[in-house]
Amino acid sequence: MTRFTVVTITYNAAAVVQRTLDSVLCQTYEDVEHLIIDGASTDETLQIVEAYKQQSDESDSGHKVIVKSEPDEGIYDAMNKGLTQVMGDYVVYMNAGDAFPAPDTLEQIARRCHLNELPSAELPAVLYGLTDIVDQEGRFLRHRRLQPPARLTWRSFRHGMLVCHQAFYARTDLAKNLQYDTQYRLSADVDWCIRVMREADRMGLPLCNINMVVANYLEGGMSIKNHRESLRERFTVMRRHYGLLTTCAMHVWFVVRAAISR
Repeated sequence: MTRFTVVTITYNAAAVVQRTLDSVLCQTYEDVEHLIIDGASTDETLQIVEAYKQQSDESDSGHKVIVKSEPDEGIYDAMNKGLTQVMGDYVVYMNAGDAFPAPDTLEQIARRCHLNELPSAELPAVLYGLTDIVDQEGRFLRHRRLQPPARLTWRSFRHGMLVCHQAFYARTDLAKNLQYDTQYRLSADVDWCIRVMREADRMGLPLCNINMVVANYLEGGMSIKNHRESLRERFTVMRRHYGLLTTCAMHVWFVVRAAISR
């Protein structure tokens, strides 16, 4: 059976982490590894996480929960720490406050992409789906504005990050060789997704469109709170992958698109 590894990064996240943990615990798919990488929280995060681990260990879900807590050098350093420990066939990052939308989300993903019918060498390099935005209470606010195309390629991200990081499942054997570039403080996830898809293209591996909402994303992440710096970093990432001329042309279109959508 194809195994999913869910990596959750936490730091003083007691106010929002329970929803994330509950959404993993209730997944009906049996072969799930949950890595919780904590940055040495000083609030009640670890108590909540340890209680969750005990509850999961005592259940018959078949899930394996691993908790690591130590200081890190930021969220992408923590993500790299998680990536080195992943044992599943696919890795997805579901951070504190984010959640799966339904108990059968992982089961549906496996079914729609025929994961348990394929030999491991033929598994898609990336599984990708849709995202909804939720508030602090987990209530639906809106569908994510940027949506993935029917056929995603690494060039698609010229139009922006069309797939939310929490809706991007990377095959572990590719992902482990492509760690997050920690020179970026806010946009290393964009860069990482592009590099994973470029490697998939080089290897001739397909990407699978799940065609359903697979993540509820908590409104107000770091890139929103640091919007201007995030835009500068994303420009640098896009220039690195697509060239200066294409990146400038696309940013002119972003301005026009924003004006039209008002």
